[in-house]
Amino acid sequence: MTDEVHISDIPGGPAAFEICAKFCYGMTVTLNAYNVAAARCAAEYLEMHETMERGNLIYKIDVFLTSSIFRSWKDSIIVLQTTKFLLPLSEELKVVSDCIDCIATKACIDVSKVDWSYTYNRKKLPEENGNDPNWNGVRNRPVPKDWWVEDLCELEIGLYKRVLVNIKNIGIVSNDVIGEALKAYAYRRLPGFSKGMIQSGDKAKYQSIVNTIAWLLPADKGCVSCSFLLKLLKASILVNSGEMDKVELVRRIGQQLEEASVNDLLIRAPEEETTMFDVSTVQKIVQEFLMQDKSAEIELLEESHELQETRRPGILSEASKLMVAKLIDGYLAEISKDPNLTLSKFVDLAEMVSNISRPAHDGLYRAIDMYLKEHPGISKSEKKRICKLMDCKKLSVDACMHAVQNERLPLRVVVQVLYFEQVRAAASSGSSTPDIPKGIKDLNSGSHGSSRSATTNTEEDWDGVATAEDLKALKGELAALRLANGVGGGERNGDGKSNVDKAAINKMKGLLKSKILTKLWSGKGGQGDNSGSDSSDSLGSANPEEAKSTPSRNRRHSVS
Repeated sequence: MTDEVHISDIPGGPAAFEICAKFCYGMTVTLNAYNVAAARCAAEYLEMHETMERGNLIYKIDVFLTSSIFRSWKDSIIVLQTTKFLLPLSEELKVVSDCIDCIATKACIDVSKVDWSYTYNRKKLPEENGNDPNWNGVRNRPVPKDWWVEDLCELEIGLYKRVLVNIKNIGIVSNDVIGEALKAYAYRRLPGFSKGMIQSGDKAKYQSIVNTIAWLLPADKGCVSCSFLLKLLKASILVNSGEMDKVELVRRIGQQLEEASVNDLLIRAPEEETTMFDVSTVQKIVQEFLMQDKSAEIELLEESHELQETRRPGILSEASKLMVAKLIDGYLAEISKDPNLTLSKFVDLAEMVSNISRPAHDGLYRAIDMYLKEHPGISKSEKKRICKLMDCKKLSVDACMHAVQNERLPLRVVVQVLYFEQVRAAASSGSSTPDIPKGIKDLNSGSHGSSRSATTNTEEDWDGVATAEDLKALKGELAALRLANGVGGGERNGDGKSNVDKAAINKMKGLLKSKILTKLWSGKGGQGDNSGSDSSDSLGSANPEEAKSTPSRNRRHSVS
């Protein structure tokens, strides 16, 4: 025999039953935030109602809840946390809903009426630790609007969702504060979230948290940062959230993409893909950003017989477009380090922002150079395709200096950079800017002068790369040209200026047809330049067959 009695199904277990038994025997019972919910459920199970005896335990517990627990911010949260172990009875007795209503109401009160004793998860202020010699017992620091967000992070996601919904329904707390609350919860409950990842653990639990936070996000743009949205998107990908959840996050990110950083956009690709980063998702985000201009309507209002154009706030500003273009340039430079990144993905993403005018193409040049460096095996035609994304006229002086020494660039790009650098030098020295020779224009289109040209260099020659020795020689001629232009600039006046300008232009044209370029062409195609060309700006024939048909006009000559 044993003196123990097992009542396995009583809510709250032995501790709750002991409270009820002591009450029946008139013994002192101590109730607090940690045991009151269990005692209430046990009393209900034992039917300790007023109909059985006046002043029974259920009545006394309800009075205690109303007069003490629900008046305390801290105790209300503690009681709500304990109710999850007492379901479904705690739900039926409305202990859960009463706690939620109480917490939501307190979160919405005017901050001027908030006592800091409400909170228990925040870091103590210096004066509260007794370390501030100037502390006189009077609080001078205002209470922040989001004073409650850290405390609610203690709740599990189901209860947290219900509290947040109640707060939103009351309609007093701003969406910015709601956004801050969701951010705090994500950082607290998703390990690794701050680094754009999710550590191993209960995947179903993490998926529920990510989906709930995404669902609770206020509709207003800007209530949470773009960086937070991108971290949430990365988390949703890692926990395999539904496709609709990801689509909605992509849409929201696209609406404020100009706020993002390159690191924010570095989304890891799924394990089954060979690439390091998920470029396709970034393309969808950029598409959403650009769609804002297309979807925004322009309304015409007639006032005082005049038409006035008004734009909706969603239309993109030029500043936003420029920021996104620079962002994508930086992103391309980062993903170019991936040896498995295909050229088509690089070019497709770059072309999405190609219509956005930016004053400098240095960022795009850096991305292209990085891709060429990490993918040395690409073909000449692929190099030509990627380099067409860049406008050589928009390279800074530093970028030009780098480009003319860059052995990875096709010859056509080096020559264009050299020419436009000379144009810039001429403009800065006060001389007239030379017209763009036809040969330079032909480099962009792939045509190299008249079909009657006597040279036989082909498209492949121009798409080839120059050696370090060739680049050094080209730089030397450019430096000599600058020096001559600079000296003339200090002496010319009147007709002298015109003569020097013409001399500078002629020298630049001479550079394009110099022995150095002849060496480059002859080294690849076996044929040199010939002065018998009909066009002084032509850089050679694009038709090798035609050149072969007139052998009498072609002469092989050596370059010393």
